[in-house]
Order: sequence, then C-alpha cells, then structure tokens
Amino acid sequence: MRLTRCHLELPLRAGDEIALPEHAANHLARVLRLREGDACVLFNGDGHDYAARLLAVGKRGTRALVLEARPVDNESPLSIVLLQGIARGEKMDLILQKATELGVSAIVPVSGERTEVRLDAERAARRVAHWRSVLESACEQSGRARVPVLHPPASLDAAAKALAGEGLRLVLDPQGEHRLGDLPAPPARTAWIAIGPEGGWSPRDRSILEAAGFAGLRLGPRVLRTETAGLAAIAALQARFGDL
Repeated sequence: MRLTRCHLELPLRAGDEIALPEHAANHLARVLRLREGDACVLFNGDGHDYAARLLAVGKRGTRALVLEARPVDNESPLSIVLLQGIARGEKMDLILQKATELGVSAIVPVSGERTEVRLDAERAARRVAHWRSVLESACEQSGRARVPVLHPPASLDAAAKALAGEGLRLVLDPQGEHRLGDLPAPPARTAWIAIGPEGGWSPRDRSILEAAGFAGLRLGPRVLRTETAGLAAIAALQARFGDL
C-alpha cells in the first residue's frame, strides 16, 4: 500500500514529535481522513522521506511522530533548468507540475516581448507562492524528495545574463540547427532549455538567447504550444542523457 506523502517546510529528525502546519493537517485529516495512529510520509526537500505516525488529530492541532529517515535516490543524473516564458493560469500550473514529474531541477519564469502575463511585485509574490505549492504537490505525487528550485520571475534579458556554468543551452525551434541525436553530452551534466510564452519569442528575444549561447533544437517539424514544448524537450533530454 502506497503511503500518503506530505511536504513540510520544517526540519525533520527521527524521534521528533512535531505539530503539523495547517495546510498539512487539513490535507491529511480533512481531505484524506487519516486518524490517530495512521501512518504517513513527510518530506522537506532534503532528499529523504520520513516515516511518521499521527499522534493526535483534532481541533487543537494535528501532531505526528517522526519514526525514521529514508534516503530517496530518484533524481535525474541530468540537471535540467527550464527557462519558461510565463503562461496564463492553468497552462503555467500544468507546465510546472509535469516538468517536476519529469525531473527538472530548476525553473526560471521569464518575460519576453510577447509575454501576455505581466506581473507587478504584489502579483508576482502571489504567483510565486502558488507556483511553489504546485511544485510541492507534484513532488508529493511523483515521489521526489527534492523540490525543484523556483527562481523569481525575471525578464529574459536578466535571466540570460544571470546564467553561469557549463552546460547545453537550447531553445526549441522547428528550424533549429540541432537535432536531439546530434547533441553532444552536456558539460557538467547540465542543460538549460528556453521555451517561449504563448506568443513565442520575438526577434529581439531570440537575439538575447543567441548572445547567451543558446542554440536551436529541432524536435520535429511542427510548432508546439508553450504548455507542450517544454515538456517534450525535457522528456527528450531525459531520454537521451537522463534517466528515462
């Protein structure tokens, strides 16, 4: 029987008795209807699952006893960083959820010239909090014990300038110069993949990416929607260099 996994932003250690935060308590007690004595699995992103047992469930709080730590070894040997043009609502949620399931290590939401979603500081903070919860839920479901890094939203120019280190830098392009089978092994086992927003990359955006060392990658002759393109690219890279 598969046990329920629940993400907590708390230090966890075998033998500790902890009070579960409200969101976790609601999920375990109200949604899943777990009761005192039931088992669950907790994780905080440190690479371990923590077997636990509920000690108390009620209006005065939900408490759990951490029983033991178990290392989880299911991270891909290929570190993929997704530069994703910010998409609307459920499309962005879908991208983040499925990218997490496919093993992406980090996500950078970026704005290009044709990005339709514009975020002021307050709205950006709310979006980031929501996106982080999507990543955590995807880890709960997929069995990952490390949550992908979510960078703050940035302009494409700023994000490209901030990139550092060795690795493949690719932008999905039906007319791109590279095919998947032609790609060399990524230096430092790292790859960045840039996916445009609903309106695609503008000529200026493409110039920024080219200046930052991004090369075009062809996955086929068809134009893919933003919510399809990144997931297809991640899966293809994982199949070639990762663990699919």
